[in-house]
Amino acid sequence: MFKSKIHRATVTHADLHYVGSVTVDLDLLDAADILPGELVAIVDVTNGARLETYTIAGERGSGVIGINGAAAHLMHENDIVILITYAQMTTEEAKAYAPKVIHVDKDNKIVQIGNDPAE
Repeated sequence: MFKSKIHRATVTHADLHYVGSVTVDLDLLDAADILPGELVAIVDVTNGARLETYTIAGERGSGVIGINGAAAHLMHENDIVILITYAQMTTEEAKAYAPKVIHVDKDNKIVQIGNDPAE
């Protein structure tokens, strides 16, 4: 099931020589109910690339969305991305679950929190 997403975040840096992952502002991780080390799918709105990796907590309030390692070949500074998480749950849990949808501005500051997957 769809668990959460950080919608239309701006990549702040891409570091090819860093060991894999994506660094995400801890405020954004908390708002989206994403844990450090959790698997995320990243969709690049700018160029259509898609990948999976795990999260690293970035400095709280920094707005960081850092693409690390080989993924930096696919996603670049200033690209617009969507970070998506999924969870396994029973049918009953899924019917009652309200996902977290976090909308951010160009500086990756939260502007809206919702629970509609179509947002």
